[in-house]
Amino acid sequence: MSDERTITVAEVSDGPGGTGDPGTDVSLPVVELLTGRGFVTGKSGSGKSNTASVVAENLLDAGFGLLIVDIDGEYYGLKEEYEILHVGADEECDIQVTTEHAEKIANLALEQNVPIILDISSFLDDEEAEALLTEVSKHLFAKAKKLKQPFLLLVEEVHEWIPENGSVGEVGKMLIKIGKRGRKHGLGMVGISQRPADVKKDYITQCDWLVWHRLTWNNDTKVVRRVLDGEYADAVEDLGDGEAFLMTDWSESIRRVQFHRKQTFDAGATPGLDDFERPELKSVSDDLVSELQAISEQERQRENAIAELREEIEKKNSRIAELETELQDARDLSRMADQFVDALLDQVEGASPGRTEAERMRARRQRREGQAPPASEQDGERVASDPGDETDPADAEPTTDDSETGVGEETSSAEAEEAAEAFAAVMGEDGDAADTDPGDVETAGAETADTDATDGVEQPGSNGDGDLSAFDFSDADMPAFGFETPELADTNGDGAAAETDGTAADGVATATDGSEDGRANQPQGSDDDAIAEAVGAVDEAEAPTVDSPTPPAVSSLRSEIRNLDAKARRMLAYYDDQGPATPLDAHFVAGGTGDRTDAYAYNRTLRTAGLIEHVGRGNYDICLRQRLDEATNGRLEDRELDAFRALLATSFERSEGS
Repeated sequence: MSDERTITVAEVSDGPGGTGDPGTDVSLPVVELLTGRGFVTGKSGSGKSNTASVVAENLLDAGFGLLIVDIDGEYYGLKEEYEILHVGADEECDIQVTTEHAEKIANLALEQNVPIILDISSFLDDEEAEALLTEVSKHLFAKAKKLKQPFLLLVEEVHEWIPENGSVGEVGKMLIKIGKRGRKHGLGMVGISQRPADVKKDYITQCDWLVWHRLTWNNDTKVVRRVLDGEYADAVEDLGDGEAFLMTDWSESIRRVQFHRKQTFDAGATPGLDDFERPELKSVSDDLVSELQAISEQERQRENAIAELREEIEKKNSRIAELETELQDARDLSRMADQFVDALLDQVEGASPGRTEAERMRARRQRREGQAPPASEQDGERVASDPGDETDPADAEPTTDDSETGVGEETSSAEAEEAAEAFAAVMGEDGDAADTDPGDVETAGAETADTDATDGVEQPGSNGDGDLSAFDFSDADMPAFGFETPELADTNGDGAAAETDGTAADGVATATDGSEDGRANQPQGSDDDAIAEAVGAVDEAEAPTVDSPTPPAVSSLRSEIRNLDAKARRMLAYYDDQGPATPLDAHFVAGGTGDRTDAYAYNRTLRTAGLIEHVGRGNYDICLRQRLDEATNGRLEDRELDAFRALLATSFERSEGS
């Protein structure tokens, strides 16, 4: 391309401020237009958009490429005469584009010399339009550095991108970069605005050529006065339509010129009363559109794939929620089944002579941990619940002789669990009992229940035929369902129930009758009477005399228990009656919903207070006696510890029927 080539865009006009002979053609050098920086300004209707269109028509006639950033949708009229690619966001465009098309648009413009109108007026989302313009500008600048090919970027309403006041966004930064450094790469830029006062002055003062159409607002004429001088500032207010002052770096004079009228359809003209006739517009090559359509199709496929993946994720999340619900239901059923098994085995094992509640809890723990009960318990011997509770061999009750009773070897814990599992087989999938008569249930090893029977005691299965029909399930020890704990079997044969380790607590509980909060119904400061009564309940034959008042540590611990939340005290009572147990079971029986987080929060309160302790496999048990022993520095005897412990137990929130 010869540096001598020019385009004729106007002629000299007559009037104040002008130089040269009126009617003389005004030509502009193509290289300066394509690679330089220009600025065209004027109030609305003064002819600035016409001037830009005239420059564009002349460049297109000469075969040079350009890209027009159309912010008002007024340049598509160029398609009346030129094969120019119109891209944007609506159906008026040749193709709808997004930021995914930015690189391809830059390729078509620079590498294939395709003229393009980037119509951002059709975008409803300003951020989307700005993002597209930013990406196109970046790719144009990057490719211009490599190609070194003259190319013009024409930007309408440039004051919106590079304002004089306010922050400059990503688009403005990129346009300023093109304005300052684009020339050396062959990338030129023309900014168009009706408000020069709002355009960053650094851009205006660095332009190679400027066109000043009619301006009337005082702030705008001040810019003319600053860039030109006062003479032109006064004259610019009287310029006619299409008339302007032309200032260029390649000419020493400022000329008053009249720009030619554009040859193509004026899509930016103000609508009148006449009928609007849209001209026939030229179409671009199908090959150009197909390249952009391929990108659009890829984008649609990607969006569809993303939508499908999101839908799949939602389905999986929904399925996960269902499985979590099913898992929780299964855990609930498993917990209830375990409680039923414990209750059933406790009922069977509770008939052993002299068997205490502590021994029953110890056996239950061993079953859960998969351990066999101690040999002494298998042989029917009574095991002391407290190491300090020693018994004189001379005073010990005689054990049952298997040879005399004719009872075979006692059923092992594994066999008892096998019998419970057989019973659980009649339960439905939903946790409800199946429609089977209990009398028809036959359990493997059920006949061994006879080994737990003693003289004068009738137990389930004692007839030797495994029939459980006589067994009253309503009396089973079912803590999860609020059933009452059965009394121990009559070991004397006279109808009197054997005394259990819990009688001490029962003795103390009598002092609380009529009290709304579970505290002793007695004058304040009379704890000694309750203690004496509790001590007497431990051993009526040898009740120790409590000469000193209640130790402060005991009173403090009792107040600490009373100050606990009612639900926490009910959990403590459950651990006292049924432990070892899980926090979920204790929380459920205490009136909770079974929520795991809530259950462990209450359990943590009891554990940090030193009232319960972890005993393995997720189970916890009460440790009130140990806490009491530590609080009194070991100064109390075992019987006193039992009495004070029983007194503290009256502060628990016992469930109805416990």
